[in-house]
Amino acid sequence: MSLKDRISDEIKAAMKARDKVRLETVRSIKKVILEKESELRPKGQDALTPEQEIEVVTQLAKQRRDSIEQYQRANRGDLADKEAQELAILQEYLPEQMSDADIEAVVDELIAKTGATGPRDMGKVMGPAMKQMKGKADGAKVQAFVKAKLAGS
Repeated sequence: MSLKDRISDEIKAAMKARDKVRLETVRSIKKVILEKESELRPKGQDALTPEQEIEVVTQLAKQRRDSIEQYQRANRGDLADKEAQELAILQEYLPEQMSDADIEAVVDELIAKTGATGPRDMGKVMGPAMKQMKGKADGAKVQAFVKAKLAGS
């Protein structure tokens, strides 16, 4: 079952359950998926690939994390809580996130493989790291690990 079909089922379930937050969140996912599909139609692609669907949900989750951070800085706990609820719903559609130890192991492996020696080589490591961990790890967290490892080199 594609994410789009799963989302349609979730919308119906949320409507029946009168779960307003879930309904809004799931509708936002469907909206972005439909927008992306309409962008790709002229290029000959009718539906998003599973990887593209994960990218959409990852992007929405990142937006929620940024919003939570901004609302907390502005002392708007009520809005931060709503965004946190939406983020929890979005994370149900993402692959399981990698642990810090797993991220560190991948970063160590890539540093050894690319021969990176210092902060200037960050690009050599970040590109392959994000390709390998796409959707499974937060980019900011990966970047922090790479920065720390290369600074210590």
